[in-house]
Amino acid sequence: MFPKASGEGDDGVSALTERVRYLAGHLARPTATERDRRRSWDDNLFKALTAVFGDGLTGVQTAAALAALGEGSRDPGLALAVTTHAVLTTVPLRAFGTSAQHERYLPRIAAGEWLGALSLRQTRAGAFASTVAARPASDGASGWVLSGSLEQVVLGAQAHHFLVVAEHRDGSRTAFLLDRDTPGLRVEQAGPAAMSSCCWGKLVLDECRAPADAVVGAVGAAAAQTEPLLAGLDWVFTSATWLGIMRALTDESLAAARDHDLFGAPLAHSQSVRFLLADIAIQNELAAGLLHRAAERFDGTATPDPQEAATVRLFTSSAVRTVAAGAAQLSGAGSAADGFVERAHRDALFFASTAGGTEVLRPVIAASLLGLG
Repeated sequence: MFPKASGEGDDGVSALTERVRYLAGHLARPTATERDRRRSWDDNLFKALTAVFGDGLTGVQTAAALAALGEGSRDPGLALAVTTHAVLTTVPLRAFGTSAQHERYLPRIAAGEWLGALSLRQTRAGAFASTVAARPASDGASGWVLSGSLEQVVLGAQAHHFLVVAEHRDGSRTAFLLDRDTPGLRVEQAGPAAMSSCCWGKLVLDECRAPADAVVGAVGAAAAQTEPLLAGLDWVFTSATWLGIMRALTDESLAAARDHDLFGAPLAHSQSVRFLLADIAIQNELAAGLLHRAAERFDGTATPDPQEAATVRLFTSSAVRTVAAGAAQLSGAGSAADGFVERAHRDALFFASTAGGTEVLRPVIAASLLGLG
């Protein structure tokens, strides 16, 4: 899935994260508020940031780089778009795609020429009611006919191809890689109110004719192949960007504690404020430790652990709300010049609702503990 780390030193993590943090801070952060307000998309900015994520990064390096992206950019929507293209739609293709698919897609993906899109409705480890149906073509032609629609499609408006999981009449599911020009496929403008700087769309499949070579993995095997991998990737690597957002919120909290006064004295002199800062720091440290351990599972031939991945997502989604609320309490929501605290608080609520939320994550953790997973 990802290259295995050499085990020497920090394997270049420090230099990589510093580079990504610098790029994100100088390229993305200055325009984050305006792009969010206008719901605008900057293709050149996106390509400049995704260029950092190549085939040679390990899982640990990728998670660290995504955290640096979130911290430097202070832009959860842009970070989600980068994660979807560089990880969520690309790693399953590497893992289960054919050699012909690798040859056709991966070089162009790495070059930033072709963007991959994915619906966040389909990263729940199969714990979702499928809204796309697949049946064999019945007119003598090979391939499949797909019908249905998918909402919350990240990069939908800009994507060259879409990773879609469709259900057969017998209840089994298959993953497909559909190019934008596939007959019967269209993209409509739609998206959530949160993560406004991301590029969203709604995918509609109206008797969409998918060729036989569009299948990713084995026919009917998505529940055992693509879906668990997609869930693990989403739970871990999307959380990585939010670790970076939490670190940026911590910086805002510390600045407020040092610079703001309460009854003529700095906030930092207040014991309750110090306790709040300590709680924020603890949330960051625990999330970082959980994330690092889970990301290691994706390196080399290691098998991702569903319990660890679900734990990372469940803890991070809770922690970021705690940290965002603390930052808002100290600085006042939206009081910063760029409105970062307010935007992060809004987007954190959306982040917590994706990937199935607690209704999916807690059962996954419990099943692993009971040996039922």
